[in-house]
This record gives sequence, structure tokens and C-alpha cells, in this order.
Amino acid sequence: MLVGISTATYFTKLVTENSFSVICRNGGKIAEVFLTTYSEFEEDFGHLLNEVKGDTEIYSIHSLSTAFEPQLFNKAERTRKDAEKFFRKVLRVGQIIGAKCYTFHGSTRMKKTQVIDPVFFGKRMKELGDIALEYGITLCLETVHWCAFSTPDFFKVVKEYAPNIGVTLDVKQAWQSGYDWNEYLDVIGDRLKNVHLCDHDKDGNICMIGKGVFPFDKLIARLKEDGYQGPIIIEQYAKDYDSYDQVGDSVQYLNNIIGGIYAH
Repeated sequence: MLVGISTATYFTKLVTENSFSVICRNGGKIAEVFLTTYSEFEEDFGHLLNEVKGDTEIYSIHSLSTAFEPQLFNKAERTRKDAEKFFRKVLRVGQIIGAKCYTFHGSTRMKKTQVIDPVFFGKRMKELGDIALEYGITLCLETVHWCAFSTPDFFKVVKEYAPNIGVTLDVKQAWQSGYDWNEYLDVIGDRLKNVHLCDHDKDGNICMIGKGVFPFDKLIARLKEDGYQGPIIIEQYAKDYDSYDQVGDSVQYLNNIIGGIYAH
């Protein structure tokens, strides 16, 4: 099980293309690329990333989801088709850089009264999953408390209509949704393709991995037991740390757990 780092961890501190040297220095063997704005959705940017990524393997891509993803589910055809143009751009960049997965938010729950129909959503995810596969990429719906996949039960329905999609488990989003991460894994099953990690303290405040109360040893044990074959990706916010070396400490902490040497 490889420990990776998302370029989102450095967002606002480094531009995307300058993240790879730091990821390498911090011990990341694999990465997720967070495409932060429209200019990064272009083919030329994908080629630039290939030039600068060095030996870093890019496993997945993730876009600034609010830029277009919610409109992929809009019932107005013109709006939906325009959003698909951006969706394909992101997929093309992913294809250029060799990404296997696309971490995807989809519809948002911006209003407390908003209800997302899991059947409609699942059928549309099937269509979008087919488009992603044209680029050799698996579309992976992420557990996000303010988006479509905010409860385990939601995916129970969706997966019946979208057999071609995977899942990204975000442990931060799981606890923010009010559900245990095990409940998500019970529903996700063999659809799990990616895992996003950070830590939190007893009051729920986000902190660096190994500095809070999240049971990473239990998570990694469960992933091994389930036969999970993908990476675990560190995704922190830039405000969570003062030094890039602290991200490297997180990588080492997780590697120690994977290797059976428990860091404290």
C-alpha cells in the first residue's frame, strides 16, 4: 500500500506544477493532481505536468469541482452539455498524465432542503462513467458531506445504476457527515479505488496526520483485510502546517503503520 500526497495539500502555497519536487522530498511515491482552475484544464497544462513530475506516479486527478461538476446533473441540456466540455477537458489532462482515477464530487447540497434523487444521480453517473472510460479513467465518486455522497445509504442505490464507477473515501468528510468510516466501507465494498487522509483532534478540528485522534492503524488494517489495492493519499489544507517537512512526517507516520512499526 503506497502513501501518496495530493497537490491540493500545497494549494495556495505552491502552484500545481511546482508541487512534485516537494512531494518527492516529502517521501510521496504517488500523487493525486488537483486541477485548481480553468487554465489547468487544458492539454498544454497536462504536457507541462508530464515534463515536471519526475519519477512521481500520478494515480488520480481531482478538479475544482464547483467550477462545472454540479451542472453535469442539470436537467437543462445546453447547460449539461457545456459542463461536459469541461469534464472532457479534465479527463484529457488526466489521460495525458497517466491518471487511473478521477476523484469526483458531482452534485452539491448547498441548501438544507435539497434532495438528490439517487436513481437519477446513479443513471447519470453511469453515463459520465462511460465517458471517463473513453479516456482510460475510472470515475470515482467521493464521500463529501456537502455533496451527493453524504451518507452511506445514498451509495447503496447509486451503485446499482452505475456499475462502472469507483469510490474515493475521504475520512475527513466521513466524520464531518456524522457517520463512521466503517459504515462507508461496508457499503463501498470492492468499489473503493482511492482514500484521502488527514487527522482531527477530539473537538473535530483538522490537524496533521498523527497529531489527532483518528485511528489510522485500524483504517489500514481494515483496508488490508478488505484486499484494497490502491494508495492512501494525504490531503491536508495549507493552513494545517507551517513547514513542508510536517507533510513528510505524515508520510513516515503512515509508512510506519503499514510496515508494522506504530508511530506515536
